[in-house]
Amino acid sequence: MSGKAADTDAKSSKASKSSETNPKVDPTDTSNRIKDPDDWTTGGEPMTGAQASYLKTLSEEAGAPESYADDLDKAEASKRIVALRQETGRDKA
Repeated sequence: MSGKAADTDAKSSKASKSSETNPKVDPTDTSNRIKDPDDWTTGGEPMTGAQASYLKTLSEEAGAPESYADDLDKAEASKRIVALRQETGRDKA
């Protein structure tokens, strides 16, 4: 086998082994993707602009304007978004 072919085989083998153990490249492994917002290291930071916009839209759709507040942190905004998605039926699988 030529040096180039052996090198290609070694890279292919390494990539294969890597995808077997790396949850970021395994689409069926969700263990690293779903975390309780209370456990987020940045959960206490102010909610993002995207969270604010989506939460505002959902709270209006749900007829629950009290669910929106400008001073929410990321974790609380996320929890409210999940609850409102369920309430508005946007979480249908």
